[in-house]
Amino acid sequence: MDKLKPKLFSVMKTYTREQFVKDVVAGIIVAIIALPLSIALALASGVTPEKGIYTAITAGFVISFLGGSRVQIAGPTAAFATIVAGIVAKNGMEGLIMATVMAGIILILMGVLRLGNLIKFIPYTITTGFTAGIAVTIFVGQIKDFLGLVVVTEEPLIETMEKLEAVFRFIGTINWQAVIVGVVCMVILIGWPFLPGICKKIPPSLIAVLAGIAMVKGIGMKVDTIGDLYEISNKLPGISLPAFDFKTVQNVLPDAFTIAILAAIESLLSCVVADGMIGSKHRSNMELIAQGAGNITSALFGGIPATGAIARTAANIKNGGRTPIAGMVHAVTLLLILVVLMPYAALIPMPTIAAILFMVAYNMSEWRKFFYLCKTSPKSDIIVLVLTFVLTVVFDLVVAIVVGIVLAAILFMKRMSEVTEVEGWTYIDEDAENDKDSIELRHVPKHTLVYEMSGPLFFGAADKILDIRTDDAVTALILRMRSVSAIDATAMHNLETLASTCEKKQIQLILSHVNEQPMRVMRKARFVERIGERYFCKHIDDALAMAEELNKKA
Repeated sequence: MDKLKPKLFSVMKTYTREQFVKDVVAGIIVAIIALPLSIALALASGVTPEKGIYTAITAGFVISFLGGSRVQIAGPTAAFATIVAGIVAKNGMEGLIMATVMAGIILILMGVLRLGNLIKFIPYTITTGFTAGIAVTIFVGQIKDFLGLVVVTEEPLIETMEKLEAVFRFIGTINWQAVIVGVVCMVILIGWPFLPGICKKIPPSLIAVLAGIAMVKGIGMKVDTIGDLYEISNKLPGISLPAFDFKTVQNVLPDAFTIAILAAIESLLSCVVADGMIGSKHRSNMELIAQGAGNITSALFGGIPATGAIARTAANIKNGGRTPIAGMVHAVTLLLILVVLMPYAALIPMPTIAAILFMVAYNMSEWRKFFYLCKTSPKSDIIVLVLTFVLTVVFDLVVAIVVGIVLAAILFMKRMSEVTEVEGWTYIDEDAENDKDSIELRHVPKHTLVYEMSGPLFFGAADKILDIRTDDAVTALILRMRSVSAIDATAMHNLETLASTCEKKQIQLILSHVNEQPMRVMRKARFVERIGERYFCKHIDDALAMAEELNKKA
């Protein structure tokens, strides 16, 4: 069973000085990578830049300290950007804090109740669909800043389609200097990793930030910077308790569940990827508890929702991080950067932030996997994939996840009902019964019907039981259930209806080879008592012999 024990407490038993040095180096490098990303994701989420740093510091430290993974790096991620922006626009920061705290509580309960493995029941098509959808929403949301557009609206733009419409409406206000800054930063972000030597060790986002500042402040290009649009603070985060309001709780409860589910999915996926890279095994339930505690802490210190970040976790591993110490060092390093360097973040041009988020959107879109699934998957899975993607872009993630899961469940039940069969045996003449090629054929007594059942008998397929037909000449009806792994209440009800029909026609119902779960359900429903224990046979031959005996008595 999955232990509810942080990985930190396990790895410290064999911790060495050499590994400590590697963890410190990895933590510092990951902090440098996380700095521009945290600022960019905060801005994409509709909050001030320092709140992204607050999140990476507080949630990053707590999740590393309590987490079920050796190498998980947590902080703000792109998946939450549109959700957070919508909550802030509708309910303000108070609503966001309340939703994040509630999501944290839900995550902790999921971990305590050991629901970590339930995440596997969310289909891959749904996670791929909404991830690609989130990538598109982030991309669309940054077009305005990349092109330097002046968008004037009465209400803040929240929905993706509204933002796209505004881009076309205000395209005439394009700032070509902003485009040049954005394009240069994009070239750096794409090309820098291909440079040889020590260049690969320097995060391309950091180089893009420095290049953007140089173009705006050094050359004097007329482009909006973070400082032009936002007030920058290097103050340490302080505790801010949300004002409890039942109406606000009702309003943000769906968002809280969305944040919790998304945090659980993304963090556990990150853990699985990390396990494959280092040959370890994470503790999923402990990770959920850590994610919950991290999100509560982030909210109370003015941050936004956080979860495990796959890219930052991979960077941690590649630079030698092997214990939660690296994640804690990453958080402490960001704290020092916040105090010392945060005022300089005001110099970062908005097209640079947009370029960084374009790359984030591209990397998280996994478009190759998306099109591969469209080419190779069954039609039902393609419908779920495309519908989840479209709903994420056109509406929001809450609608996409709910509709996607419901549709996937319905299509799954349809597939299961198609493999469930209730078929009568085919009867042949006596000459065929004696044929040497028919050695496995059995003799069925006169006035006896045998029906073979296979597959799970659940509500989607239970109606097939009612298709069994009998006539007045029949004295025994045998149900062979060796291939029925499970039944539910609807199937049980239909079996009872069949039993009532048999009783009226004075037909004896005989069941052969009833498996453990169906037998348990039948005993609980007192169906075994109703039919009679002796009419539950272990083997089909015993059932046929019993039918023969009933024929002789008739």
